[in-house]
Amino acid sequence: MTQPTTVDENTVSAGGVGERIRSLRTARGISARSLAATLGISPSAVSQIERGVMQPSVSRLIAITDALGVPLVAAFDPASDRPIEPAGPSGFTLQRAGQAPDIVLDSGVSFRRLTPGTSPGVDYFESIYPPGTAAHGADGLFHHEGYEVGTVVSGELTIDFEAERVILRAGDAISYPCSVPHRLHNTGGVDAVAHWLIVHG
Repeated sequence: MTQPTTVDENTVSAGGVGERIRSLRTARGISARSLAATLGISPSAVSQIERGVMQPSVSRLIAITDALGVPLVAAFDPASDRPIEPAGPSGFTLQRAGQAPDIVLDSGVSFRRLTPGTSPGVDYFESIYPPGTAAHGADGLFHHEGYEVGTVVSGELTIDFEAERVILRAGDAISYPCSVPHRLHNTGGVDAVAHWLIVHG
């Protein structure tokens, strides 16, 4: 699967994510200064992220959504706040192919929401890691809220933990508490595609 290179109806820029973050923050009555203090960054950095001047990394985006008390998918697009199509008599929610945009973040890692509508307490998404990219920046490990389950669909994905490194290939699956410091990156020569389920406590 190829990394999106142009912004179209199915690709959302980090600027769009910034606008969404601002909307989520203001809807919750949280000031940029307060959010900055929680994240340990400057109010100017929050402003730059929200204006699309500074692109958030995956780890920064997760930290922001944790601080706002919303699931990761809430930063992707407004449809995460409501069912994409009305639930039928059977109680299902339907998401048609092409309704969820790709979100491309700073390193080129992209995300696509797989959760149809709202699923309280659960984030389900696809991530694509082009060769040489990392979900959590160039150095250091990251931790966040929840419990993570992932399956590699294609390519090869490396996860660094404090004491060991795990290499996942197509069909491999892994689960771990998100509180365990970790870093996801692609050291291979082709895109790594993975599906992730994050369950929030």
